[in-house]
Amino acid sequence: MKSQVIDTCIMMISVLLCGIYLFAAPAWGQDLRLVPMEAGKIEATMRQKAARELHTAQEAAARARQKITQDRKALDRTIARLTEQARDLKKDIKALETENQTLTQEDTILSRQLEESQGMVRELSGVIRMNAKDIDTFLSSSFLSGVYHPDTVFLKAIAEQSVFPGMDHIRKMAGLLFDRIRQGGAVNLETAAIVDRTGKTVDARVLLLGGFTAAYELATETGFLSYTPGEGKLFALSRLPSASMGKKIIQYMEGKRDAVPMDISRGAALSQLTYKLSLWDQIPKGGPIVWPILAILAIGGLIATERLWSLLRRKIKLEKVVFQIEASAVARNWLSCQETCAQYAKNPVIRVIRAGLTSRELPREDMENTVQEAILREIPPMERFLSTMGMLAAIAPLLGLLGTVTGMIDTFHVITMHGTGDPRMMSGGISEALVTTMLGLSVAIPIMLVHTLLNREVENTVGLMEEKAVALINIIQKPQGV
Repeated sequence: MKSQVIDTCIMMISVLLCGIYLFAAPAWGQDLRLVPMEAGKIEATMRQKAARELHTAQEAAARARQKITQDRKALDRTIARLTEQARDLKKDIKALETENQTLTQEDTILSRQLEESQGMVRELSGVIRMNAKDIDTFLSSSFLSGVYHPDTVFLKAIAEQSVFPGMDHIRKMAGLLFDRIRQGGAVNLETAAIVDRTGKTVDARVLLLGGFTAAYELATETGFLSYTPGEGKLFALSRLPSASMGKKIIQYMEGKRDAVPMDISRGAALSQLTYKLSLWDQIPKGGPIVWPILAILAIGGLIATERLWSLLRRKIKLEKVVFQIEASAVARNWLSCQETCAQYAKNPVIRVIRAGLTSRELPREDMENTVQEAILREIPPMERFLSTMGMLAAIAPLLGLLGTVTGMIDTFHVITMHGTGDPRMMSGGISEALVTTMLGLSVAIPIMLVHTLLNREVENTVGLMEEKAVALINIIQKPQGV
């Protein structure tokens, strides 16, 4: 292969020299003999040069072959190493695949456990948040917070989900709850700021009866307290309790009593004390019908007062006086009889007896007529205004019924105009209806009772006049000495 390359190079050089010779022959015509010699030199030179280049090429090829051999050996070693690494990597991949499957299974199990744990945590967190809200509501709605002022800021943060509850929060919640349980199960006497009935904030002695009732004592008054959760303050009720109840509260605070009034409904009953209306507070709600009813009450009261005063004015120990008159009549001591009758002439029975004594000289029939005239003369003053009272007792409930009808008419008118959506719009007519009925019955019942009692008193007095007059006539008409 190498010699063929050299021969080919020599042939090419020879062809090149011949061409040069043919083209340069006219110029070289002076000495054609020199041409072969020059060609030989050139050929020799070219052969040397070709030999050198061949040698150089052979050396380069040898070096290339050596380097290729070295590179091939290095490549074989690298391939062997990589093959070994590939086998190791396949083993590692297989181990990793096995581990991956194991880890995938573990991940599935752990994910399920994590999901269950997260569900439990969410449920527990929800329970804690709900309990925090309940505890906050419980603490804020109790009047004990107006005295002890617990820290409930973190409870609101937990309830509003702005803070994740931890064990410290749970312990603090439990501490607040147990503190309030202890406070609600004890009776304490504290000094706290309250809002009095004039709207001023003052310091007062506050009696805390568990979680049920709170009472206060100031220099000028004693009463019960209410609590407003929104403001967190204790307010004195606008109405004071009765004097006896206030005295019991003071004595209990001073340790002089073992019992004290309290509201077991946690303020509901005391709030009724504030909103409870007296009769005079309810009267203006009855409309214009209440004024005639009150006029009937006033007239009936005046009549009843006059009649009762009249009865009390002429009240005497009748049996004793009549016995004294009868004893004098039996003894025919008419002067003593007249004096006794004159002394007690304010009593109608005595006046009838005196009329009988005046006509003692007359026959029995005439005496009886005289006595009967005296009785008839006494009856009208005793029955004065009684018929008026009966009429007033009958009119009062009728006026109340009239107020009921007018109130219901107003109520139905409101329903027609505005419907039943707002009960407060109907309350005016209903109040008028009920108040007038109540007031009419409240006026009629006592007037009717007094009227009945006065009628009974008049009937009893007339009976006594007839009885004592007949007894006196029998004594007078009885023959002396019999």
